[in-house]
Amino acid sequence: MAEDLSIIKGDKRTQYESLIPQIKALVEGEKDLVANLANIAAALKEQFGWFWVGFYWVKNEELVLGPFQGPVACTRIRKGRGVCGTSWAEAKTLIVPDVEKFPGHIACSSLSKSEIVVPIIRNGDLLGVLDVDASELDQFDETDKLYLEQIVAMVNGE
Repeated sequence: MAEDLSIIKGDKRTQYESLIPQIKALVEGEKDLVANLANIAAALKEQFGWFWVGFYWVKNEELVLGPFQGPVACTRIRKGRGVCGTSWAEAKTLIVPDVEKFPGHIACSSLSKSEIVVPIIRNGDLLGVLDVDASELDQFDETDKLYLEQIVAMVNGE
């Protein structure tokens, strides 16, 4: 298991390609879901400096806040509500360049300006979502989608 994260500069693709093997080393062999989610959130926040990075897990028909890095957040989100709840309902990654223009956006913080939410799906079941917020508009694109989907594929669903 890695104990230190090597933060590199460069374009987004280069940063992800350096970070993914490090995340794999962090979670490899670790069976505890909370530990893995916490380390993934921390690694992403450290590398990219995003405003908020965290996970919501499906429990009793709600998304419930899990491990995260950043300011306090909404604790529970209903299916179909906000970006996270919509990603859950549609079972797909959502990229939102301007959260103020997203219908039904849940403003956990007025400092959040753009967002990407990636569902975590195992054996056809949506288990949770990775939620990433930035304090600048239009911070996420198809490159983020590609690599964040690879990262959530490393999350165990147990």
